[in-house]
Amino acid sequence: MAAGVSPWIRPLFIFEPSKRAAEIPNYVPTSGIENNHATVCRPFVAHHHSHAPSPELTPGAKFCRPLRGLVVALLVTILPGQMNTVAHAQADTPSSNTTTNLTQNQTLSPYLDQTNGTTADDAVSYALAHNGELEAARKEIDAARAMVKQARLRSNPKLDVDGTRQINGKDNTLGASAMLPLELGGRRAARVAVAEREVEVREHEVANRERMLAAEVRMKFGEALAQALKLSFMDELVEANQQSFNLIAARVTEGATPPLEQNMALVELNRLRSIRESAAVKVEVAMLELRNLIGMKPEGPLRLRGDFSNLIDQLPPLAEVTERALHERPDLRALRAAENLAAARIEQARAEGRVDASLTAGYERMNSSFPVFGLNDHGALQPVQDVFHFLKFGVSIDLPVRNKNQGAIEAAIAQSEAAKQRTEFAELTVRREVAVGYAQSYELGSKTMLDYIAEQRRFIELENDFIDAELAVYNSRVDIARAVISPELMKR
Repeated sequence: MAAGVSPWIRPLFIFEPSKRAAEIPNYVPTSGIENNHATVCRPFVAHHHSHAPSPELTPGAKFCRPLRGLVVALLVTILPGQMNTVAHAQADTPSSNTTTNLTQNQTLSPYLDQTNGTTADDAVSYALAHNGELEAARKEIDAARAMVKQARLRSNPKLDVDGTRQINGKDNTLGASAMLPLELGGRRAARVAVAEREVEVREHEVANRERMLAAEVRMKFGEALAQALKLSFMDELVEANQQSFNLIAARVTEGATPPLEQNMALVELNRLRSIRESAAVKVEVAMLELRNLIGMKPEGPLRLRGDFSNLIDQLPPLAEVTERALHERPDLRALRAAENLAAARIEQARAEGRVDASLTAGYERMNSSFPVFGLNDHGALQPVQDVFHFLKFGVSIDLPVRNKNQGAIEAAIAQSEAAKQRTEFAELTVRREVAVGYAQSYELGSKTMLDYIAEQRRFIELENDFIDAELAVYNSRVDIARAVISPELMKR
């Protein structure tokens, strides 16, 4: 295998002597990269797919060679000048370079549409509305609100109905009583407070999930956009190398360049094509992951719009954003709501250990008789029997003598202390995340500027590194927005 040949390209060498064109039936001269299955003046160790016929062995070569030489000379003179002009224009206008190339290469791209495509804000809005896990979390908020409604309801009264009858007699009683719990000691208010605190916790947890989802969507969007941009520039690189190969093939045809250069150019072209296919696979995978994250079907239409511009803007002071993060981040708010929930549970446990009472009221009808006879108003004998009506009422009191709910109170206090410790640790974590985000942003930002100046000289070859640097800055900015709960994170 020749030096410089990629191991992914399998060279096919045929060792045959050259033939003159006149000896080959139906000979048609060609100077492109199309396959000519005739063996025409093939250079040594060159295969049919990577050679150009020698004009010295074709009929009329003495007349055609000067004319072809003139054409090749013109191409060699004009094309490098145009390439240098483009390179100088790119170096002079770096800010518009990417936009121009993107517009030219993304017209027919299945992944990019700089006119009607989906922006990062659009992707976040779609995800917040269609992400399945987020929708399930919102249903949990509805359930918590229903529990608040339940907690506000008062206890139901109780109704007891009973009756008795004498087995060997006619005596019987029939009674009905009702009991109404009073819920003394602030039991109902404590129960409602616990339910309301649980709703607050759920709401802040959902808000934190929205924050994390928005940041994850923006990062995945940036990754997919970076891969799509890399694929676009790989298309440019393949096209540029294709033109270079065509020029070299024309020079080989005229004998101005050794055939080995054409073979090396073909190997490089095939290598770039292989890299381009790998880049296309990465783009497709990133787009599928983005669709899954925002709640879109895998076959759903999705084309991206945007770039990595305006990344080197001035950031607010570190102290300002840290203070804002400590007050507005939903995860910290959720932990503080958990503290309030623990305090409400302490009050509920104490209320359950206080005195409680229930009011009772009832009616009883008693039919009673005696085995003797007496005289009625008319002087006749009759059994001694009568019906009695009773109205009863009372108060039932629960006395917390032995069980004052001591264990539940201690458990609630311990949970409150644990919630406070979590909040303090989370505040330290927030400070660290904001500081790290700023440190990474400044470091990557400086590297990006240096890389940007260097990449102006090798725009196409090193454009992938430049996009990676932009993606790193973009991800660091998303980290900062997620850490400080920036309003732009979940722009709807």
